[in-house]
Amino acid sequence: MNVILFGATGMVGQGVLRECLLDPDVQQILSIVRTPSGQHHAKLRELIHTDFFDYSTIEPQLTGFDACFFSLGVSSAGMDEAKYKHLTYDLTLAAATTLARLNPQMTFIYVSGAGTDSTERGRIMWARVKGKTENALLQLPVRAAYMFRPGFIQPLHGIRSKTKLYQALYTALTPLLPLLKFAFPKYITTTEELGHAMLNVARSGYPKPILETADIIRAASTVK
Repeated sequence: MNVILFGATGMVGQGVLRECLLDPDVQQILSIVRTPSGQHHAKLRELIHTDFFDYSTIEPQLTGFDACFFSLGVSSAGMDEAKYKHLTYDLTLAAATTLARLNPQMTFIYVSGAGTDSTERGRIMWARVKGKTENALLQLPVRAAYMFRPGFIQPLHGIRSKTKLYQALYTALTPLLPLLKFAFPKYITTTEELGHAMLNVARSGYPKPILETADIIRAASTVK
């Protein structure tokens, strides 16, 4: 399986990349990044690209892929709806429509978030925009598209969030995570489970296109 990855330097993307590198079914990983990550591996090729709204100059390098794992995103904090939509909906669809045209047999997996509003009419701005993005992606002319909606994500294997506030929260909650996972098993997943789930869904599909945390955990445990 050849995989193209967006957001590999973020917390979720780091976890997905790690599992892709470890998975024997993955032969090639193309990571689209703005700046080099410094990571090197025989399977991994980084493609430096600065304009995430236009891929016309690199299209010849974006063919021959079986799956795209898209975990690129921004926080809505301090943004109005127009700006957040541009950096969420417009940015994601620019990549997705290009890849769908070049790889119609691809499986496209998008990391959204718990609470996303599929009706696009709710009162929470980010949830409406994420819902609009999901709905558009589900119409892509590809083999399949899946929306992942994780809740709280526990970073493992030394992975850290680039957002200082989020990392401080993860650090503070680490001692409580065993208890929290016991009390709320359907709302907490890990970077490792997310990576496993994406790979398993790309390989074998899933009964429904939108995966909440419980679905992600279930997909992660699926035997290849």
